[in-house]
Amino acid sequence: MQRKGSAFVMLTVLAIPVFFAAPRAAAAQQSAPLVEFKAGIADPVNTVLAWYMARAAGRYAAQGLKVDITNMNGGSRGAEELQAGRIDVMQVGLSAVIKVNQSGGNLRLIAALSNVMRFRLIAARGVTSAADLKGGIVGISTAGSESDSAVTLALQKLGLSRDDVTIKEYGSSTHRLAALKSGEIKAAPLDEPAASAAQQAGLTPLVDFVPMQIPWLFAGLAVRHDDIGARRDLLTRLLKICIEGNTIALTDEKRAKQVLAKELKITSDKNLDIAYRDFVAQSPANLEPSVTGVQNILKVFPKASQNIGDFIDLGLLDALKAQGFFATMDAKYGQHGQKP
Repeated sequence: MQRKGSAFVMLTVLAIPVFFAAPRAAAAQQSAPLVEFKAGIADPVNTVLAWYMARAAGRYAAQGLKVDITNMNGGSRGAEELQAGRIDVMQVGLSAVIKVNQSGGNLRLIAALSNVMRFRLIAARGVTSAADLKGGIVGISTAGSESDSAVTLALQKLGLSRDDVTIKEYGSSTHRLAALKSGEIKAAPLDEPAASAAQQAGLTPLVDFVPMQIPWLFAGLAVRHDDIGARRDLLTRLLKICIEGNTIALTDEKRAKQVLAKELKITSDKNLDIAYRDFVAQSPANLEPSVTGVQNILKVFPKASQNIGDFIDLGLLDALKAQGFFATMDAKYGQHGQKP
């Protein structure tokens, strides 16, 4: 990824000899009590696979952490809980981080889990055009979330504006899908695996962003800005967990599908394959955010700061790269950049 000017906060990496200290440090870490870490997710979707894989592989305990993954039923809601100090990290898109920071918060994304817009605007039965949608209810997870931003984009594609519909919070993709099936709402943005489940039920998309491949910081790891310095070691360990989980998921399809099926309760082989292929297509092997993806989201928030550094801090990720952690993962699991 190319970086321009002062777009990202850069930290100088000090080269510290660790040849003899590393084994002792690892042993001490394993013998110490596990540190509890509260992690929020916007929804149980395939962009969480890196965390699920790391848990299945026992990588949390290996890094001295006891990670509790909690569904926050919406990115904005989870980002607000993160800012309030009730969770330690949030899997969320950039839109929610911008919304919280606009309200006086101070969050930063320290890595990306998806750099592409993944939603489909799924319509209820009988809704086949913009005219059918006009005046109806569109369900999102929470205001200011990635699903909310996706609705703005989708309405533009249909020649409509937000004033032409009623946008209402419905929480999880499961709730949005249920509301679509019942006809309570006329449309809702869904990603995998809910999007495939909706289409399997006979519902069709009015707008499908998946083939468009729009650069978009759809999901990443958000933390409180102050914690990047104050809890540097803990966040570095969390990043290592995420990187390793992501690498396993990208290099071991069979194992990844088993974990996806279990965590997301996917029973259809077809839907499972779609969910995994969707993950592979969107997941950045190096966890770096797309600059274009960030800029595209900032356009949706013209009143917010347009300085990328106010929302993204890659200092911890850069340090791990400089220390050779990605090279270690490549040696352990195979070249993670070569996706299946």
